[in-house]
Amino acid sequence: MDQHAVHEYLMKKPMVMITQPFAKDVDVYKVNHKMFATLSEGNDGELDDNGELIWWLNLKCDPEEAQALRDIFPAVIPGYHMNKRLWNTVLLDGTIPQGEIERMIDNSFNLVVANMPEKDRRIIENKL
Repeated sequence: MDQHAVHEYLMKKPMVMITQPFAKDVDVYKVNHKMFATLSEGNDGELDDNGELIWWLNLKCDPEEAQALRDIFPAVIPGYHMNKRLWNTVLLDGTIPQGEIERMIDNSFNLVVANMPEKDRRIIENKL
């Protein structure tokens, strides 16, 4: 799954907006003004098998699942510039199946929505 497919998948979530509070090259995806993902070019200049720059996707995660994903996938590392207990960085290098990346995105989105006030949560859940 490349950065374009990830962006499209993120934008299909209800009430999502993109901001760039950190830098112009870091897209921050928010639901109801709460961050659930970031997408940016990797900062180490590493290229994938096709010679393309590897993009980095930060996602919120349950702490136990975050560690399990790091143990399973070499392309999942502690969240870059994030709380490493609650965030993972997914290197979009083509080694993680699309369905797994989509599941991780869904989990991040759902974790953020679950912590919203009930009124906001219901509005978002009704749009799923």
